[in-house]
Amino acid sequence: MSTLDATRAELALVVLYLNKAEARDKICRAIQYGSKFLSDGQAGTAQNVDKSTSLARKVFRLFKFVNDLHGLISPVPQGTPLPLVLLGKVGELGRLSASMKKLEKELKHGEKYHNEQYRAKLKKSNERSLALVKSAMDIVVAVGLLQLAPKKVTPRVTGGFGFVSSLISCYQLLPSPQKSKTT
Repeated sequence: MSTLDATRAELALVVLYLNKAEARDKICRAIQYGSKFLSDGQAGTAQNVDKSTSLARKVFRLFKFVNDLHGLISPVPQGTPLPLVLLGKVGELGRLSASMKKLEKELKHGEKYHNEQYRAKLKKSNERSLALVKSAMDIVVAVGLLQLAPKKVTPRVTGGFGFVSSLISCYQLLPSPQKSKTT
């Protein structure tokens, strides 16, 4: 594959990524919280960028709750209380970890990364763990935005956590690269 072909393939991935409204929202979110971190609540250019991107993101979030709601309730039997659903999601991560440990014991140390089942479980576990970390960071951001603990969760803390959470979201939305065909 030539350098030009490789560049075209990488550019196609960037275009695919940027064509998603959610990806553009997450990039704007990173800019918003990065500027909130830089401004530390003080008036100036960084605070103006924070406020402007906050307003611009409202368009991206229009009807987004439908996706979140669908993801939360679709695999759950009808009538299941929300706390039970959330507890089940945490339990799923624990079960996945336990099944990986069992599989590790069955495989020799060097073989586990060549085992397709182990790699699939590891990927799923990493995705779920990253989502859990992101959710915890988003809780801190919500506490900061609602000013529930203004002395501890300052605009700088809110901005820092929001920025890292946004970067995690951007990472989660990246398309997987196409495997090149070798002849």
